[in-house]
Amino acid sequence: MQPAPQDYPFFMQAQISKLLAAAVSSLQDTGDLPADTNTEVQVTRSKDNTHGDFASNLALQLSKVAKVPARTLAEKIVEHIPQDSSIAKVDIAGPGFINFYLRTGHEAETLHQILQGKERFGHSKTHTDRKILIEFVSANPTGPLHVGHGRGAAYGASIAHLLEAAGHKVQREYYINDTGRQMDILAVSVWLRYLELCGQILHFPVNAYQGDYIWDIAASVHREHDDDFLHPAEEVLDLRPGGHPDEEADAERHIDAIISKAKKLLAEDGYKTLLGYALDTLTRDIRNDLEQFAVTFDQWYSEQSLGQARIQDVLNTLAENGHTYQKDGALLFRSTAFGDEKDRVLIRKNGKPTYFASDIAYHLDKYDRNFDQLINIWGADHHGYMARMQAAMQALGKDTGRLQILLVQFANLYKNGERLPMSTRSGEFVTLRQLRKQIGKDAARFFYVMRRCEQHLEFDLDLATSKTQDNPVYYVQYAHARICSILKQSTSPLQDEVLEDIDDGPLVSIQEKTLIKQLAQFPESVRTAADQLAPHIIVNYLRELASSFHRFYNAHQVLVPETEMRNARLKLIRATQIVLCNGLKLLDVSAPEQM
Repeated sequence: MQPAPQDYPFFMQAQISKLLAAAVSSLQDTGDLPADTNTEVQVTRSKDNTHGDFASNLALQLSKVAKVPARTLAEKIVEHIPQDSSIAKVDIAGPGFINFYLRTGHEAETLHQILQGKERFGHSKTHTDRKILIEFVSANPTGPLHVGHGRGAAYGASIAHLLEAAGHKVQREYYINDTGRQMDILAVSVWLRYLELCGQILHFPVNAYQGDYIWDIAASVHREHDDDFLHPAEEVLDLRPGGHPDEEADAERHIDAIISKAKKLLAEDGYKTLLGYALDTLTRDIRNDLEQFAVTFDQWYSEQSLGQARIQDVLNTLAENGHTYQKDGALLFRSTAFGDEKDRVLIRKNGKPTYFASDIAYHLDKYDRNFDQLINIWGADHHGYMARMQAAMQALGKDTGRLQILLVQFANLYKNGERLPMSTRSGEFVTLRQLRKQIGKDAARFFYVMRRCEQHLEFDLDLATSKTQDNPVYYVQYAHARICSILKQSTSPLQDEVLEDIDDGPLVSIQEKTLIKQLAQFPESVRTAADQLAPHIIVNYLRELASSFHRFYNAHQVLVPETEMRNARLKLIRATQIVLCNGLKLLDVSAPEQM
Protein backbone atom coordinates (compact mmCIF):
# COMPACT_ATOMS: atom_id res chain seq x y z
CA MET A 1 0.00 0.00 0.00
CA GLN A 2 1.47 3.36 -1.05
CA PRO A 3 1.60 6.23 1.45
CA ALA A 4 -0.65 9.23 1.05
CA PRO A 5 1.27 11.83 -1.01
CA GLN A 6 1.54 14.34 1.80
CA ASP A 7 2.80 11.64 4.19
CA TYR A 8 5.72 10.67 1.94
CA PRO A 9 8.59 12.22 3.96
CA PHE A 10 7.28 10.78 7.21
CA PHE A 11 6.63 7.47 5.45
CA MET A 12 10.25 7.30 4.29
CA GLN A 13 11.53 7.95 7.79
CA ALA A 14 9.39 5.09 9.09
CA GLN A 15 10.37 2.90 6.12
CA ILE A 16 14.08 3.38 6.78
CA SER A 17 13.48 2.48 10.43
CA LYS A 18 11.88 -0.77 9.27
CA LEU A 19 14.82 -1.51 6.94
CA LEU A 20 17.28 -1.03 9.80
CA ALA A 21 15.15 -3.18 12.12
CA ALA A 22 15.23 -5.92 9.48
CA ALA A 23 19.03 -5.63 9.31
CA VAL A 24 19.26 -5.97 13.09
CA SER A 25 17.06 -9.08 12.96
CA SER A 26 19.36 -10.61 10.32
CA LEU A 27 22.43 -9.89 12.46
CA GLN A 28 20.71 -11.57 15.38
CA ASP A 29 20.18 -14.65 13.21
CA THR A 30 23.89 -14.72 12.28
CA GLY A 31 24.96 -14.24 15.87
CA ASP A 32 26.55 -10.83 15.26
CA LEU A 33 24.05 -9.32 17.72
CA PRO A 34 22.55 -10.88 20.86
CA ALA A 35 19.09 -12.35 20.42
CA ASP A 36 17.68 -10.11 23.17
CA THR A 37 18.88 -6.86 21.53
CA ASN A 38 16.02 -4.42 21.85
CA THR A 39 16.97 -0.90 20.79
CA GLU A 40 14.59 1.65 19.33
CA VAL A 41 15.79 2.58 15.85
CA GLN A 42 16.35 6.32 15.52
CA VAL A 43 16.23 7.93 12.08
CA THR A 44 16.54 11.67 11.63
CA ARG A 45 16.41 14.04 8.70
CA SER A 46 19.95 15.08 7.70
CA LYS A 47 20.67 18.78 8.12
CA ASP A 48 23.63 18.67 5.72
CA ASN A 49 22.84 17.69 2.11
CA THR A 50 26.26 16.04 1.81
CA HIS A 51 25.19 13.52 4.45
CA GLY A 52 22.20 12.28 2.51
CA ASP A 53 18.50 12.68 3.26
CA PHE A 54 18.24 10.64 6.46
CA ALA A 55 20.75 9.35 9.00
CA SER A 56 20.83 6.85 11.88
CA ASN A 57 23.16 6.35 14.84
CA LEU A 58 22.04 2.73 15.28
CA ALA A 59 25.58 1.31 15.02
CA LEU A 60 26.79 3.64 17.77
CA GLN A 61 23.88 2.53 19.96
CA LEU A 62 24.58 -1.20 19.50
CA SER A 63 28.38 -1.29 19.29
CA LYS A 64 28.73 -2.02 23.00
CA VAL A 65 26.39 -5.04 22.98
CA ALA A 66 27.93 -6.23 19.68
CA LYS A 67 31.41 -5.87 21.20
CA VAL A 68 32.84 -4.39 17.99
CA PRO A 69 33.68 -0.83 16.91
CA ALA A 70 30.65 1.17 15.78
CA ARG A 71 31.97 1.62 12.25
CA THR A 72 32.56 -2.12 11.88
CA LEU A 73 29.02 -2.81 13.06
CA ALA A 74 27.71 -0.13 10.70
CA GLU A 75 29.31 -1.97 7.77
CA LYS A 76 27.58 -5.20 8.80
CA ILE A 77 24.24 -3.42 9.21
CA VAL A 78 24.52 -1.88 5.73
CA GLU A 79 25.30 -5.30 4.24
CA HIS A 80 22.05 -6.68 5.69
CA ILE A 81 19.71 -3.81 4.80
CA PRO A 82 17.01 -5.13 2.43
CA GLN A 83 16.76 -3.61 -1.04
CA ASP A 84 14.30 -0.75 -1.44
CA SER A 85 13.57 1.07 -4.70
CA SER A 86 13.28 4.41 -2.88
CA ILE A 87 16.87 4.21 -1.59
CA ALA A 88 19.55 5.32 -4.06
CA LYS A 89 22.59 4.86 -1.82
CA VAL A 90 23.62 4.06 1.75
CA ASP A 91 27.01 5.01 3.15
CA ILE A 92 28.83 5.28 6.47
CA ALA A 93 30.23 8.51 7.90
CA GLY A 94 32.43 9.39 10.85
CA PRO A 95 32.52 6.92 13.73
CA GLY A 96 29.59 4.91 12.39
CA PHE A 97 26.65 7.04 11.26
CA ILE A 98 24.58 5.40 8.51
CA ASN A 99 23.41 7.88 5.83
CA PHE A 100 20.57 7.22 3.38
CA TYR A 101 20.25 8.92 0.01
CA LEU A 102 16.80 8.75 -1.60
CA ARG A 103 16.34 8.26 -5.33
CA THR A 104 16.64 11.30 -7.58
CA GLY A 105 13.45 13.28 -8.04
CA HIS A 106 11.68 12.15 -4.90
CA GLU A 107 11.73 15.66 -3.43
CA ALA A 108 10.32 17.19 -6.61
CA GLU A 109 7.15 15.16 -6.11
CA THR A 110 6.57 17.39 -3.12
CA LEU A 111 5.41 20.32 -5.26
CA HIS A 112 2.65 18.23 -6.79
CA GLN A 113 1.66 16.96 -3.36
CA ILE A 114 1.45 20.48 -1.92
CA LEU A 115 -0.65 21.85 -4.76
CA GLN A 116 -2.94 18.86 -4.48
CA GLY A 117 -3.28 19.01 -0.70
CA LYS A 118 -3.42 22.82 -0.37
CA GLU A 119 -4.54 23.80 3.15
CA ARG A 120 -4.50 20.12 4.22
CA PHE A 121 -0.86 19.60 3.29
CA GLY A 122 1.02 18.73 6.45
CA HIS A 123 -2.08 17.29 8.14
CA SER A 124 -2.44 13.58 8.68
CA LYS A 125 -5.05 11.91 6.52
CA THR A 126 -5.39 9.13 9.07
CA HIS A 127 -7.53 10.17 12.04
CA THR A 128 -7.04 8.36 15.31
CA ASP A 129 -9.60 7.58 17.98
CA ARG A 130 -7.42 9.21 20.65
CA LYS A 131 -9.30 11.82 22.65
CA ILE A 132 -7.11 14.46 24.26
CA LEU A 133 -8.19 17.09 26.79
CA ILE A 134 -5.98 20.16 27.05
CA GLU A 135 -6.59 22.44 30.01
CA PHE A 136 -4.69 25.70 29.74
CA VAL A 137 -4.63 29.34 30.87
CA SER A 138 -7.18 28.78 33.72
CA ALA A 139 -6.12 32.08 35.29
CA ASN A 140 -7.99 33.06 38.45
CA PRO A 141 -10.71 35.55 37.48
CA THR A 142 -9.33 38.17 39.86
CA GLY A 143 -7.99 40.54 37.24
CA PRO A 144 -7.14 40.97 33.57
CA LEU A 145 -4.90 38.46 31.83
CA HIS A 146 -1.27 39.53 31.91
CA VAL A 147 1.65 38.69 29.64
CA GLY A 148 2.48 35.57 31.66
CA HIS A 149 -0.96 34.14 30.91
CA GLY A 150 -0.43 35.01 27.25
CA ARG A 151 2.43 32.58 26.88
CA GLY A 152 0.39 29.70 28.27
CA ALA A 153 -2.50 30.67 26.02
CA ALA A 154 -0.35 30.77 22.88
CA TYR A 155 1.36 27.51 23.76
CA GLY A 156 -1.84 25.63 24.58
CA ALA A 157 -3.68 26.82 21.49
CA SER A 158 -0.74 25.91 19.24
CA ILE A 159 -0.31 22.36 20.55
CA ALA A 160 -4.06 21.85 20.21
CA HIS A 161 -3.77 22.72 16.50
CA LEU A 162 -0.74 20.46 16.12
CA LEU A 163 -2.45 17.49 17.75
CA GLU A 164 -5.48 17.95 15.52
CA ALA A 165 -3.19 18.16 12.49
CA ALA A 166 -1.71 14.83 13.60
CA GLY A 167 -5.20 13.32 13.51
CA HIS A 168 -6.24 13.38 17.19
CA LYS A 169 -9.53 14.57 18.67
CA VAL A 170 -8.82 17.53 20.92
CA GLN A 171 -10.96 19.35 23.47
CA ARG A 172 -9.80 22.68 24.88
CA GLU A 173 -10.87 23.55 28.42
CA TYR A 174 -10.56 26.56 30.72
CA TYR A 175 -10.98 25.83 34.45
CA ILE A 176 -12.52 28.83 36.20
CA ASN A 177 -11.32 29.04 39.81
CA ASP A 178 -14.42 30.86 41.02
CA THR A 179 -14.51 29.78 44.68
CA GLY A 180 -12.28 30.20 47.71
CA ARG A 181 -10.40 32.96 49.47
CA GLN A 182 -9.20 34.73 46.31
CA MET A 183 -12.82 35.28 45.34
CA ASP A 184 -13.51 36.72 48.79
CA ILE A 185 -10.57 39.11 48.43
CA LEU A 186 -11.89 40.13 45.02
CA ALA A 187 -15.36 40.80 46.43
CA VAL A 188 -14.13 42.99 49.30
CA SER A 189 -11.69 44.82 47.01
CA VAL A 190 -14.60 45.87 44.82
CA TRP A 191 -16.79 46.64 47.84
CA LEU A 192 -14.21 48.89 49.47
CA ARG A 193 -13.71 50.87 46.26
CA TYR A 194 -17.50 51.09 45.96
CA LEU A 195 -17.67 52.52 49.47
CA GLU A 196 -15.08 55.13 48.52
CA LEU A 197 -17.23 56.11 45.55
CA CYS A 198 -20.10 56.47 48.02
CA GLY A 199 -18.03 59.05 49.90
CA GLN A 200 -16.59 56.85 52.64
CA ILE A 201 -12.99 57.55 53.67
CA LEU A 202 -11.04 54.41 54.46
CA HIS A 203 -7.63 52.80 54.21
CA PHE A 204 -7.48 50.31 51.33
CA PRO A 205 -5.72 47.08 52.44
CA VAL A 206 -2.28 46.50 50.93
CA ASN A 207 -3.15 42.90 50.09
CA ALA A 208 -6.43 43.66 48.33
CA TYR A 209 -6.46 43.93 44.52
CA GLN A 210 -5.10 47.34 43.61
CA GLY A 211 -5.58 47.67 39.85
CA ASP A 212 -7.66 50.30 38.10
CA TYR A 213 -9.97 47.53 36.91
CA ILE A 214 -11.26 47.26 40.51
CA TRP A 215 -12.31 50.93 40.35
CA ASP A 216 -14.05 50.26 37.03
CA ILE A 217 -16.04 47.34 38.44
CA ALA A 218 -16.91 49.31 41.59
CA ALA A 219 -18.11 52.23 39.46
CA SER A 220 -20.39 49.92 37.48
CA VAL A 221 -21.80 48.45 40.69
CA HIS A 222 -22.44 51.96 42.02
CA ARG A 223 -24.21 53.03 38.83
CA GLU A 224 -26.50 50.01 38.88
CA HIS A 225 -27.10 49.65 42.63
CA ASP A 226 -26.64 53.19 43.93
CA ASP A 227 -26.33 52.95 47.77
CA ASP A 228 -27.67 49.40 48.14
CA PHE A 229 -24.37 48.13 49.57
CA LEU A 230 -23.42 51.24 51.52
CA HIS A 231 -22.26 50.93 55.14
CA PRO A 232 -20.30 53.48 57.17
CA ALA A 233 -16.54 53.01 57.06
CA GLU A 234 -16.36 52.65 60.84
CA GLU A 235 -18.59 49.55 60.60
CA VAL A 236 -16.32 48.01 57.99
CA LEU A 237 -12.78 48.82 59.11
CA ASP A 238 -10.88 49.46 62.30
CA LEU A 239 -10.16 53.18 61.88
CA ARG A 240 -7.99 53.56 64.98
CA PRO A 241 -4.28 54.42 64.53
CA GLY A 242 -2.52 51.20 63.61
CA GLY A 243 -5.80 49.59 62.64
CA HIS A 244 -4.67 49.04 59.07
CA PRO A 245 -1.54 46.91 59.33
CA ASP A 246 0.97 46.56 56.51
CA GLU A 247 2.97 43.66 57.92
CA GLU A 248 2.17 40.57 55.86
CA ALA A 249 0.90 38.30 58.65
CA ASP A 250 -1.20 41.03 60.25
CA ALA A 251 -2.38 42.21 56.85
CA GLU A 252 -3.69 38.74 56.04
CA ARG A 253 -5.63 38.58 59.31
CA HIS A 254 -6.88 42.09 58.66
CA ILE A 255 -8.35 41.31 55.26
CA ASP A 256 -9.86 38.08 56.59
CA ALA A 257 -11.63 40.21 59.21
CA ILE A 258 -12.95 42.51 56.47
CA ILE A 259 -14.24 39.51 54.52
CA SER A 260 -16.05 38.28 57.61
CA LYS A 261 -17.52 41.75 58.23
CA ALA A 262 -18.61 42.05 54.57
CA LYS A 263 -20.49 38.77 54.67
CA LYS A 264 -22.24 39.85 57.87
CA LEU A 265 -23.17 43.39 56.80
CA LEU A 266 -24.18 42.55 53.24
CA ALA A 267 -25.92 39.29 54.15
CA GLU A 268 -25.78 36.31 51.81
CA ASP A 269 -27.77 37.83 48.93
CA GLY A 270 -25.89 41.11 48.90
CA TYR A 271 -22.49 39.48 49.11
CA LYS A 272 -23.31 37.01 46.31
CA THR A 273 -24.59 39.84 44.13
CA LEU A 274 -21.39 41.83 44.60
CA LEU A 275 -19.12 38.84 44.04
CA GLY A 276 -21.18 37.66 41.08
CA TYR A 277 -20.93 41.07 39.43
CA ALA A 278 -17.13 41.15 39.80
CA LEU A 279 -16.73 37.53 38.72
CA ASP A 280 -18.96 37.87 35.65
CA THR A 281 -17.22 41.07 34.58
CA LEU A 282 -13.72 39.65 34.84
CA THR A 283 -14.62 36.28 33.28
CA ARG A 284 -16.26 38.08 30.37
CA ASP A 285 -13.18 40.26 29.93
CA ILE A 286 -10.88 37.22 30.03
CA ARG A 287 -12.98 35.42 27.43
CA ASN A 288 -12.97 38.49 25.19
CA ASP A 289 -9.20 38.97 25.58
CA LEU A 290 -8.55 35.38 24.59
CA GLU A 291 -10.87 35.51 21.60
CA GLN A 292 -9.07 38.64 20.37
CA PHE A 293 -5.86 36.66 20.82
CA ALA A 294 -7.29 33.87 18.61
CA VAL A 295 -7.62 31.49 21.59
CA THR A 296 -10.96 29.75 22.04
CA PHE A 297 -12.18 26.97 24.30
CA ASP A 298 -14.68 24.16 23.82
CA GLN A 299 -15.65 24.33 27.48
CA TRP A 300 -15.39 26.78 30.36
CA TYR A 301 -15.52 24.58 33.46
CA SER A 302 -16.59 26.35 36.67
CA GLU A 303 -15.11 25.21 39.96
CA GLN A 304 -18.47 26.04 41.53
CA SER A 305 -20.08 23.36 39.36
CA LEU A 306 -18.13 20.65 41.20
CA GLY A 307 -20.24 21.16 44.29
CA GLN A 308 -19.39 20.28 47.86
CA ALA A 309 -20.83 16.78 47.45
CA ARG A 310 -18.31 15.91 44.71
CA ILE A 311 -15.42 17.13 46.83
CA GLN A 312 -16.72 15.22 49.86
CA ASP A 313 -16.93 12.01 47.81
CA VAL A 314 -13.24 12.38 46.94
CA LEU A 315 -12.33 13.00 50.58
CA ASN A 316 -14.34 9.96 51.66
CA THR A 317 -12.60 7.75 49.10
CA LEU A 318 -9.17 8.91 50.22
CA ALA A 319 -10.12 8.38 53.87
CA GLU A 320 -11.53 4.91 53.25
CA ASN A 321 -8.22 3.86 51.71
CA GLY A 322 -6.20 5.25 54.60
CA HIS A 323 -4.72 8.20 52.72
CA THR A 324 -5.83 10.99 55.08
CA TYR A 325 -5.38 11.88 58.75
CA GLN A 326 -6.29 14.65 61.19
CA LYS A 327 -3.71 17.04 62.59
CA ASP A 328 -4.28 20.22 64.64
CA GLY A 329 -7.89 20.37 63.51
CA ALA A 330 -7.06 20.06 59.79
CA LEU A 331 -7.43 17.12 57.40
CA LEU A 332 -4.24 16.15 55.54
CA PHE A 333 -3.52 13.88 52.56
CA ARG A 334 -0.61 11.44 52.95
CA SER A 335 1.02 12.58 49.72
CA THR A 336 4.51 11.70 51.00
CA ALA A 337 3.51 8.05 50.59
CA PHE A 338 3.45 8.71 46.84
CA GLY A 339 6.67 10.67 46.50
CA ASP A 340 5.62 14.20 47.48
CA GLU A 341 7.94 16.19 49.76
CA LYS A 342 5.31 16.70 52.46
CA ASP A 343 1.70 15.87 53.28
CA ARG A 344 -0.90 18.34 52.01
CA VAL A 345 -3.87 20.01 53.69
CA LEU A 346 -7.28 19.12 52.29
CA ILE A 347 -9.55 20.72 54.88
CA ARG A 348 -8.39 23.76 56.83
CA LYS A 349 -8.90 24.26 60.55
CA ASN A 350 -11.90 26.47 59.76
CA GLY A 351 -13.56 23.54 58.01
CA LYS A 352 -13.18 24.91 54.48
CA PRO A 353 -11.63 22.80 51.70
CA THR A 354 -8.37 23.95 50.17
CA TYR A 355 -7.92 24.66 46.47
CA PHE A 356 -6.05 21.36 46.28
CA ALA A 357 -9.11 19.44 47.50
CA SER A 358 -11.38 20.87 44.81
CA ASP A 359 -8.65 20.42 42.20
CA ILE A 360 -8.47 16.71 43.00
CA ALA A 361 -12.20 16.46 42.40
CA TYR A 362 -11.83 18.34 39.12
CA HIS A 363 -9.09 16.01 37.89
CA LEU A 364 -11.11 12.97 38.90
CA ASP A 365 -13.93 14.36 36.78
CA LYS A 366 -11.47 14.64 33.87
CA TYR A 367 -10.61 10.95 34.20
CA ASP A 368 -14.29 10.06 34.36
CA ARG A 369 -14.86 11.72 30.99
CA ASN A 370 -12.80 8.96 29.36
CA PHE A 371 -10.09 10.94 27.62
CA ASP A 372 -7.07 8.96 26.49
CA GLN A 373 -4.71 11.75 27.46
CA LEU A 374 -5.05 14.66 29.86
CA ILE A 375 -2.70 17.59 29.30
CA ASN A 376 -2.39 20.35 31.89
CA ILE A 377 -0.50 23.51 30.98
CA TRP A 378 0.44 25.36 34.14
CA GLY A 379 2.65 28.27 35.02
CA ALA A 380 6.15 27.56 36.29
CA ASP A 381 5.09 28.64 39.78
CA HIS A 382 3.06 25.39 39.97
CA HIS A 383 6.20 23.23 39.94
CA GLY A 384 5.64 22.01 43.49
CA TYR A 385 1.99 21.30 42.70
CA MET A 386 2.77 18.61 40.13
CA ALA A 387 3.88 15.93 42.58
CA ARG A 388 0.88 16.32 44.87
CA MET A 389 -1.60 16.09 41.98
CA GLN A 390 0.08 12.99 40.59
CA ALA A 391 0.08 11.57 44.13
CA ALA A 392 -3.64 12.22 44.53
CA MET A 393 -4.50 10.51 41.24
CA GLN A 394 -2.34 7.53 42.17
CA ALA A 395 -4.06 7.31 45.56
CA LEU A 396 -7.42 7.27 43.78
CA GLY A 397 -6.28 4.38 41.59
CA LYS A 398 -5.96 6.34 38.36
CA ASP A 399 -3.40 5.76 35.62
CA THR A 400 -1.04 8.70 36.12
CA GLY A 401 0.50 7.96 32.73
CA ARG A 402 -2.60 9.50 31.16
CA LEU A 403 -1.96 12.81 32.94
CA GLN A 404 0.78 14.99 31.50
CA ILE A 405 1.60 18.27 33.22
CA LEU A 406 3.61 20.86 31.30
CA LEU A 407 5.04 23.95 32.94
CA VAL A 408 5.34 27.20 31.02
CA GLN A 409 8.05 29.53 32.21
CA PHE A 410 7.32 33.19 32.70
CA ALA A 411 7.76 35.72 29.88
CA ASN A 412 9.76 38.81 30.78
CA LEU A 413 9.07 41.93 28.75
CA TYR A 414 11.81 44.31 27.73
CA LYS A 415 11.41 47.82 26.34
CA ASN A 416 14.39 49.98 25.40
CA GLY A 417 16.58 47.38 27.03
CA GLU A 418 14.80 47.60 30.39
CA ARG A 419 12.68 44.91 32.01
CA LEU A 420 9.07 45.92 32.69
CA PRO A 421 7.53 45.33 36.18
CA MET A 422 5.00 42.63 36.91
CA SER A 423 2.82 42.27 40.04
CA THR A 424 -0.83 41.25 39.82
CA ARG A 425 -1.88 42.18 43.37
CA SER A 426 -0.31 45.68 43.20
CA GLY A 427 -1.74 46.30 39.75
CA GLU A 428 1.69 46.98 38.23
CA PHE A 429 1.65 44.70 35.23
CA VAL A 430 1.33 44.68 31.46
CA THR A 431 -1.94 43.09 30.42
CA LEU A 432 -2.28 40.75 27.50
CA ARG A 433 -4.61 43.31 25.94
CA GLN A 434 -1.95 46.03 26.18
CA LEU A 435 0.63 43.74 24.64
CA ARG A 436 -1.66 42.79 21.78
CA LYS A 437 -2.48 46.44 21.04
CA GLN A 438 1.17 47.47 21.18
CA ILE A 439 2.75 44.80 18.97
CA GLY A 440 -0.24 43.04 17.40
CA LYS A 441 -1.67 39.59 17.81
CA ASP A 442 0.60 37.99 15.20
CA ALA A 443 3.89 39.09 16.72
CA ALA A 444 2.74 38.13 20.22
CA ARG A 445 1.57 34.65 19.18
CA PHE A 446 4.78 34.00 17.21
CA PHE A 447 7.20 35.27 19.87
CA TYR A 448 5.44 33.38 22.67
CA VAL A 449 6.16 29.97 21.08
CA MET A 450 9.69 30.64 19.84
CA ARG A 451 11.21 28.74 22.75
CA ARG A 452 10.46 25.47 24.51
CA CYS A 453 7.79 26.02 27.13
CA GLU A 454 10.18 25.14 29.97
CA GLN A 455 12.69 27.77 28.85
CA HIS A 456 12.56 31.37 30.05
CA LEU A 457 11.41 33.82 27.41
CA GLU A 458 12.76 37.33 27.13
CA PHE A 459 10.25 39.22 25.03
CA ASP A 460 11.86 42.16 23.22
CA LEU A 461 9.04 44.57 22.37
CA ASP A 462 11.27 46.71 20.16
CA LEU A 463 12.28 43.70 18.06
CA ALA A 464 8.67 42.48 17.83
CA THR A 465 7.57 45.79 16.27
CA SER A 466 10.55 46.24 13.95
CA LYS A 467 10.21 45.76 10.21
CA THR A 468 13.55 44.09 9.58
CA GLN A 469 14.76 40.59 8.85
CA ASP A 470 15.87 40.39 12.49
CA ASN A 471 12.19 40.25 13.46
CA PRO A 472 11.34 36.57 12.83
CA VAL A 473 7.60 36.98 12.37
CA TYR A 474 8.07 39.89 9.97
CA TYR A 475 10.69 37.88 8.07
CA VAL A 476 8.33 34.91 7.61
CA GLN A 477 5.27 37.00 6.78
CA TYR A 478 7.27 39.08 4.31
CA ALA A 479 8.23 35.90 2.44
CA HIS A 480 4.53 35.12 2.01
CA ALA A 481 3.68 38.69 0.97
CA ARG A 482 6.55 38.72 -1.54
CA ILE A 483 5.23 35.54 -3.16
CA CYS A 484 1.75 37.04 -3.38
CA SER A 485 3.21 40.08 -5.12
CA ILE A 486 5.04 37.94 -7.70
CA LEU A 487 1.94 35.86 -8.41
CA LYS A 488 -0.10 39.03 -8.95
CA GLN A 489 2.50 40.35 -11.39
CA SER A 490 2.28 37.24 -13.54
CA THR A 491 0.64 38.15 -16.85
CA SER A 492 -0.54 34.57 -17.33
CA PRO A 493 -1.53 33.24 -13.90
CA LEU A 494 -2.03 29.49 -13.76
CA GLN A 495 -4.54 27.64 -11.60
CA ASP A 496 -3.24 25.12 -9.08
CA GLU A 497 -4.73 22.29 -11.13
CA VAL A 498 -2.52 23.34 -14.04
CA LEU A 499 0.55 24.00 -11.94
CA GLU A 500 0.30 20.50 -10.46
CA ASP A 501 1.30 18.98 -13.81
CA ILE A 502 3.99 21.50 -14.69
CA ASP A 503 7.38 19.84 -15.29
CA ASP A 504 9.78 20.28 -12.35
CA GLY A 505 12.79 19.47 -14.53
CA PRO A 506 14.06 23.05 -14.95
CA LEU A 507 14.43 23.45 -11.16
CA VAL A 508 18.05 22.33 -10.89
CA SER A 509 19.88 25.15 -9.08
CA ILE A 510 21.11 24.68 -5.52
CA GLN A 511 18.66 27.34 -4.27
CA GLU A 512 15.72 25.65 -5.97
CA LYS A 513 16.64 22.17 -4.76
CA THR A 514 17.21 23.43 -1.22
CA LEU A 515 13.80 25.13 -1.19
CA ILE A 516 12.06 22.00 -2.47
CA LYS A 517 13.77 19.86 0.14
CA GLN A 518 12.70 22.31 2.83
CA LEU A 519 9.09 22.12 1.66
CA ALA A 520 9.21 18.31 1.77
CA GLN A 521 10.07 18.43 5.47
CA PHE A 522 6.87 20.20 6.52
CA PRO A 523 4.68 17.12 7.24
CA GLU A 524 7.52 15.57 9.22
CA SER A 525 7.98 18.81 11.19
CA VAL A 526 4.27 18.93 12.02
CA ARG A 527 4.24 15.33 13.24
CA THR A 528 7.39 15.84 15.32
CA ALA A 529 6.03 19.06 16.83
CA ALA A 530 2.78 17.27 17.71
CA ASP A 531 4.55 14.25 19.20
CA GLN A 532 6.84 16.43 21.31
CA LEU A 533 4.18 19.08 22.07
CA ALA A 534 6.69 21.60 20.77
CA PRO A 535 5.32 24.41 18.57
CA HIS A 536 8.77 26.03 18.50
CA ILE A 537 9.66 23.33 15.94
CA ILE A 538 7.17 24.94 13.55
CA VAL A 539 8.59 28.38 14.32
CA ASN A 540 12.09 27.17 13.47
CA TYR A 541 10.83 25.42 10.37
CA LEU A 542 9.08 28.56 9.09
CA ARG A 543 12.15 30.68 9.69
CA GLU A 544 14.30 28.22 7.75
CA LEU A 545 11.73 28.00 4.96
CA ALA A 546 11.54 31.80 4.69
CA SER A 547 15.32 31.96 4.60
CA SER A 548 15.47 29.35 1.83
CA PHE A 549 12.86 31.27 -0.16
CA HIS A 550 14.63 34.63 0.23
CA ARG A 551 17.89 33.05 -0.94
CA PHE A 552 16.09 31.60 -3.95
CA TYR A 553 14.45 34.96 -4.69
CA ASN A 554 17.74 36.84 -4.49
CA ALA A 555 19.41 34.35 -6.84
CA HIS A 556 16.70 33.87 -9.45
CA GLN A 557 14.04 35.84 -11.28
CA VAL A 558 10.70 34.06 -11.36
CA LEU A 559 8.91 35.81 -14.21
CA VAL A 560 11.49 35.04 -16.88
CA PRO A 561 10.63 35.02 -20.62
CA GLU A 562 11.21 31.26 -21.01
CA THR A 563 7.81 29.63 -20.50
CA GLU A 564 9.02 26.32 -19.04
CA MET A 565 11.31 27.94 -16.48
CA ARG A 566 8.75 30.60 -15.56
CA ASN A 567 5.99 28.05 -14.98
CA ALA A 568 8.27 25.74 -13.00
CA ARG A 569 9.26 28.60 -10.70
CA LEU A 570 5.66 29.74 -10.38
CA LYS A 571 4.87 26.20 -9.27
CA LEU A 572 7.70 26.36 -6.74
CA ILE A 573 6.72 29.69 -5.19
CA ARG A 574 3.01 28.80 -5.12
CA ALA A 575 3.88 25.63 -3.19
CA THR A 576 6.04 27.71 -0.86
CA GLN A 577 3.15 30.13 -0.33
CA ILE A 578 0.82 27.28 0.66
CA VAL A 579 3.27 25.81 3.18
CA LEU A 580 4.05 29.20 4.73
CA CYS A 581 0.33 29.82 5.15
CA ASN A 582 -0.30 26.35 6.59
CA GLY A 583 2.54 26.68 9.08
CA LEU A 584 1.49 30.15 10.23
CA LYS A 585 -2.08 28.94 10.64
CA LEU A 586 -0.94 26.28 13.11
CA LEU A 587 0.32 29.16 15.26
CA ASP A 588 -2.76 31.36 14.62
CA VAL A 589 -0.55 33.89 12.84
CA SER A 590 -1.88 35.55 9.69
CA ALA A 591 -0.29 35.24 6.25
CA PRO A 592 -0.62 38.76 4.79
CA GLU A 593 -0.72 39.32 1.04
CA GLN A 594 1.06 42.65 1.30
CA MET A 595 3.21 44.41 3.88
